[in-house]
Amino acid sequence: MMGRTTDRLRSMAGGGGVRLLLASSVLLHLGLAGCGDVGGPVVNVYSHRHYDTDQALFDRFAETTGIRVRVVSASADELIARLEREGDASPADVLITVDAGRLHRAKERGLLRPVESRILSNSIPPHLRDPDGYWFGLTQRARILAYARDRVDATRLTDYESLTNPEWEGRILTRSSENIYNVSLLASIVAVHGSDGATEWARGVVANFARPPRGNDTDQIRDVAAGVGDVAIVNTYYIGRLLNAEDEASRELVGNIGIIFPNQGGRGTHINVSGAGVTAHAPNPEHALELLEFMVSEEAQRAFAEANFEYPVREDIRWAPALEDWGTFQTDTLSLERLGELNNDAVIIFDRVGWR
Repeated sequence: MMGRTTDRLRSMAGGGGVRLLLASSVLLHLGLAGCGDVGGPVVNVYSHRHYDTDQALFDRFAETTGIRVRVVSASADELIARLEREGDASPADVLITVDAGRLHRAKERGLLRPVESRILSNSIPPHLRDPDGYWFGLTQRARILAYARDRVDATRLTDYESLTNPEWEGRILTRSSENIYNVSLLASIVAVHGSDGATEWARGVVANFARPPRGNDTDQIRDVAAGVGDVAIVNTYYIGRLLNAEDEASRELVGNIGIIFPNQGGRGTHINVSGAGVTAHAPNPEHALELLEFMVSEEAQRAFAEANFEYPVREDIRWAPALEDWGTFQTDTLSLERLGELNNDAVIIFDRVGWR
């Protein structure tokens, strides 16, 4: 069955293949829902991710292994609070969320257990997983700069540090300080420049805001296109989605948007992950580990790359064409565990400088 599964998923390179996979996923999901608790092996997943691709892969895992996947979806904070509330009575086997900061938080609160897996260790570079085996990256996202081609000289934005220059006053767009992507970006700057240097950087960016932080990354891109600001701090996959959207208006939105991978002459562009870990009180730990190993298999990593425009964690997996068009780039290989450790420092700095 594994060979047939691989062949089917390899055929997903075109958009039609992805749609066929997702359609079959919906049918299988509805079939399972209609049967109630039919018994047999199961793995229970608490997931912050909300993509059709994930459900398609869960259903493919069930088809391949005979292990049903039951999913509870909510925000990361809600899932972490639920795990704490449930304690050792929790039915959850796997926690999936985005950003190493949240995964580190779950580890620190005793909500995850360490696991050993040669498959996971060989597939995922060391800086994209917890050194003690508590969590593992599944996909990568790069936090880059999106800019208006007709209003910005890209040579003036070589790194994140450039955002504090006076020439960008009234021109920078970003999300709030509560956004975990921004928290981890600032944590990476703390790691390089220390608390004082990171505070100076954050204060300089605030001074250059085009408007108070609000919205998600798509909103930042829309506001660049609308001329509200000229430069936005965003994750790559938001641009990938707009470039490949079904509606022409979304595609036209990014027609004048360029992207910059910062710090190519130094530490590299900040990256983060969506990732997963086996919960501390997992009733089905063997099935949980099997699911994690499936999520870094060739077919799963290809699905993430093609459908979500995320970078795979495996270095041998081809990127989605939209990502390949942007070219290769140097990534910051700072351990994401270190980002988790510095998240609280970043939150304090954001409050101190009035990022809001």
